[in-house]
Amino acid sequence: MIAPTADVDPKAVLGDGTRIWHLAQVREGAVLGRDCTVGRGAYIGPGVVLGDNCKLQNHALVYEPARLADGVFIGPAAVLTNDEYPRAVTPAGRLKSGDDWTAVGVTIGTGAAIGARAVCVAPVTVGQWALVAAGAVVTKDVPDHALMVGVPARRVGWVGRAGRPLVSADGKTWTCEETGEVYVEQDGLLTRSLLTKSDAGPAHAR
Repeated sequence: MIAPTADVDPKAVLGDGTRIWHLAQVREGAVLGRDCTVGRGAYIGPGVVLGDNCKLQNHALVYEPARLADGVFIGPAAVLTNDEYPRAVTPAGRLKSGDDWTAVGVTIGTGAAIGARAVCVAPVTVGQWALVAAGAVVTKDVPDHALMVGVPARRVGWVGRAGRPLVSADGKTWTCEETGEVYVEQDGLLTRSLLTKSDAGPAHAR
């Protein structure tokens, strides 16, 4: 479904079930997977790639050459940048063109979410199932399952696949109170265990 007021370039590729809402723009060479939703006024730059089941909320800006894996959420007015050294003009005062700089992209892992008005400053990678809070500014790579807040963004906890903060009694084993999934922290990274909350014993304290 493409709204009549949307601007989708003929060279863009849209997967089955993908919906483009009012005033959104999808540029040439962009590739969107199946069942994606692009909200009102959102922008997707040339050659950007989205996996399946991605959701871009109203006025989200995703600049090339960003890469979004399956199930990524981009909140309202969030921005994925692409210029490390932004300038409108050269040192000589000449208006810069596309030949005067090299675009660098943001990479977002499976299931990750970027909150409203957050900014990801390229080139950064946001890991799988991570959650960047509203208004945060990400300037460094984000590990899988990290909960990031602030300017610049810093990790304040971990989140599971349901998006809820994980809880722990010992700082090593973490559980999701919604799904019962168990995660193990080691060397600043979090991985999901095959155990469930019932396997791990009594519920962990917050």
